Amino acid sequence: MRVPGQLYLTYLLALCLGLLCVIFVVYWNATWRGGFAWDGSAMQFNWHPVLMVTGLTVLYGKAAVLYRLPLTWGGSKLPWKLLHASLTLLSFLLAVLGLIAVFDFHNKGHTPNLYSLHSWIGISTVALFTGQWLLGLASFLLPCTPLELRRRAKPLHVWLGSTIFILGIAASVSGINEKLIFSLKGNNGTAQYSALPQEAQFANMLGVLIVVFGLAVLRILSNQAWQRPEGENSEVTQPLLQD
Repeated sequence: MRVPGQLYLTYLLALCLGLLCVIFVVYWNATWRGGFAWDGSAMQFNWHPVLMVTGLTVLYGKAAVLYRLPLTWGGSKLPWKLLHASLTLLSFLLAVLGLIAVFDFHNKGHTPNLYSLHSWIGISTVALFTGQWLLGLASFLLPCTPLELRRRAKPLHVWLGSTIFILGIAASVSGINEKLIFSLKGNNGTAQYSALPQEAQFANMLGVLIVVFGLAVLRILSNQAWQRPEGENSEVTQPLLQD
């Protein structure tokens, strides 16, 4: 099957954008937010955006498009299933660690948890992610799962995957905006957010990068011609042990 060059270009674009997102979020917090620590201070909070952007957005997006790579289309699907499950599990663990960082910071500073729209979107995304990963494990990795259940679960698994990714983008962008609003108030010699100081410009660019990365990933996921061809190695036609 001939694969259009546009797929490779879009995937390469997503790879580059994802790497830039990680570099930007680390640089932002290291340069303007004071760096990183795990002591309940503001520097512990800085782990939150880094871990959430890296795990819930970038790594999750890379795991989502894994099956679109022509490299995964031939032969047994089992190694790619295991890689997909491992990448999403690592993404989930980074997201959980990011939540621990912010909850611990809030609790030590006696700051309320889960009161903002950003926090509602974020915690809902992680909750859906938990159910999604367990659904994938039960439906596609357990050899005892009936094939009919796999057929029924696949559309839901695909839809949930895209939904969680979009929510992760929304949580990341709203979190960046919320942090800038809270931090850039014109106190202690810092300019207000509305004056667009250098930090605000840089963090806004990070938000734009995340959105463009999301669009590149969704472009790959939404193109039916770029899906792995269904055949004898499909997870809905063969048990895991025969993959």
